[in-house]
Order: sequence, then C-alpha cells, then structure tokens
Amino acid sequence: MALSSKTLDQLAKHLHACQREARDTPKITDEHPEMDWDDAYAIQDRILAAKLKGGARIAGYKAGLTSHAKMRQMGVTDPVFGFLADEFTVPDGGEVKVSELIHPKVEPEICFVTRTELTGPGCSIASVLAASDVVLPGIEVIDSRYRDFKFDLKSVVADNTSAARFVVGGRAVDARSVDLRTTGIVLEKNGVPVALGAGAAVLGHPAAAVAMLVNHLGRRGKSLPAGSLILSGGATEAVAVQAGDHVTLRMQGMGSVSLRFV
Repeated sequence: MALSSKTLDQLAKHLHACQREARDTPKITDEHPEMDWDDAYAIQDRILAAKLKGGARIAGYKAGLTSHAKMRQMGVTDPVFGFLADEFTVPDGGEVKVSELIHPKVEPEICFVTRTELTGPGCSIASVLAASDVVLPGIEVIDSRYRDFKFDLKSVVADNTSAARFVVGGRAVDARSVDLRTTGIVLEKNGVPVALGAGAAVLGHPAAAVAMLVNHLGRRGKSLPAGSLILSGGATEAVAVQAGDHVTLRMQGMGSVSLRFV
C-alpha cells in the first residue's frame, strides 16, 4: 500500500459521506496520485465496514468494467468489483428518488444467485455455472460520486464502483438451462428502446465476470458465500436518467424488470 492507514480512513469517510449526502467531489487520486490498487480496495472495505457497523447488510456483489476491449484500453487485466448494501435495494416497479443521487445512470445486468460457496483462485465459467442456482434480469443504477462522472479506475474502486441502487425481478431461470452468451437484452426508457445487447458483451460470457470476482476475493483471502446475488456487469452502455423516467429491462426468456425515477 502507498497510503497510510490514517489517510485511508479519511478518504473512506469522505467518499461514504458523499454517497450518503449526494454530493460530488473531485476524484481522490488528484490529491493522492500514488494511490495503488490495494489502497483503493482498502478504502472500499472501510466504507463497507462503516455501513455494517451502522446496521446495513450485504445484499450482493457487483462487477464493473466487464468489456475486454475496455480493459485493454485502460491497461487492466480484470474488471473492478464492489459490494451491494441492502439500502441500495429497490423493489421491482419501485421508485428511485433522484434527490438522493447525483447524476444517475442505468445499466442492464444478468444477475446470478449461487447455491453453493465459490472459492478462488482457479474459479472458471464452468465452476460458476455448476455453483449457480438461477439467473434473472436486473437493473443497476450507478451514480459516481466524482464530479461530472470523471474518474480513474483506482478512484472508482475506492468509491465502491459507483454502486447506488439496483432492482432484480422478471422470471428466474436455471443458470444451466439457457445460453447466456446469446441471451438478448433490450433496455427501454419511457417505452423507447435505448440500448440493445446480448450476454456475450460481458467478457464473452457473463459467468466469466462472476469467476473473476471469485478469484479476486480468493486473492484477498475471501470466498463468495452460497446464496449470493451477483450483478455480472453492464451488457450495454450506461444510460442517463432523470426524474420522470420509467426504465424497463426486457431479457430473452426471463421477462422484464422495471423502476421509476421520481
């Protein structure tokens, strides 16, 4: 690590406050350019610890930067990973208050629910499918705390990969009964399709993102518990939303899920 424990504590407190109070900030590497990947995840860990201390529960996990082309462009070999707290949960068809967010965007997600524990290193797509119970559609609302959505990857890891809200719904199907690579995805805003994609857009197979999450946890001495919900990463570009918007995700063979912004 490049930063002191005191600095990590201060940065975690700052970013956590920005998330809770819906206020933006310049990216933290502006003042701490020496920050490394271990520092970034240590800040995220401190934010999680503060939430758990306040009574929150882990509702799931998420992967971001799940395009091979984007990873090559940014000079990284793995996606970035974050946690989902129960305070981020929105019921299917529910409301998201934009006053509680800074500049929200939505992404369509293929979501996994595990039935057995997964451990790394060495986790593969086959391992994930064998350990998965069901897959289902979900919408993640991302909301970077960084001003104008401008950040570098270490800053966004520290900011819990822009996690803000999420909804899952539709029809859960057995993870091994469907070809997730060819599963079609349509994201609609106010009844108009705004993004189209397929599961293969996520690392060639969305289970690859889950495997990378498991291997990431394994390197840090952790595992993915049985019964975990994982958002495997946006299958299309993120779409900006504002008050009055109604967003629906339609996923081939899995129905639809929606939320409203008020």
